Amino acid sequence: MRIREARPEDAPRIAWVHLESWRTTYPGIIPQAYIDSLTVENGTKNWQERLAAADGPIVFVAEDEAGIFGFAAGGAIMHPVEGFDGELGAIYLLATHQQRAAGAALVRQIAGSLVEQGFASMAVWVLRDNPACRFYERMGGVRVAEQGIRIGGVTLPEVAYGWRDVRTLAPEVAR
Repeated sequence: MRIREARPEDAPRIAWVHLESWRTTYPGIIPQAYIDSLTVENGTKNWQERLAAADGPIVFVAEDEAGIFGFAAGGAIMHPVEGFDGELGAIYLLATHQQRAAGAALVRQIAGSLVEQGFASMAVWVLRDNPACRFYERMGGVRVAEQGIRIGGVTLPEVAYGWRDVRTLAPEVAR
């Protein structure tokens, strides 16, 4: 496994990983009709724009000999949580590559980037019923907020996990 900064040409594979992750994670949580309406083409356009934006998030990909199987994006907080300035905005891995340390490595890479940019803390919003909540708790995240989010015509409960000192996730950068 290797983690590197994403490049514009990675947008189609990032979009595919994003969509496949939704298809395996969210049935029974998000309305299926909404999941079925998502396309790699629309996702690719979205990721091309995000990767090209000067003020866009920092994006890292995880890859192996078969190619990109996961990614994470982060930067300045976009979905406010009181007392937090940085955000893990997205992290997705193919189901076949979960629970193999890639997710933790991606989180640490984002955390290190946030530290280097001068951010002190990090939050991540996640659907309350997403099994990944346990992952954030194992990484030391603490529930710090809750709200509803509208997806596919329904309001779903979402929780924020936070790390008040993002350096705890990136000790090699924090020195």
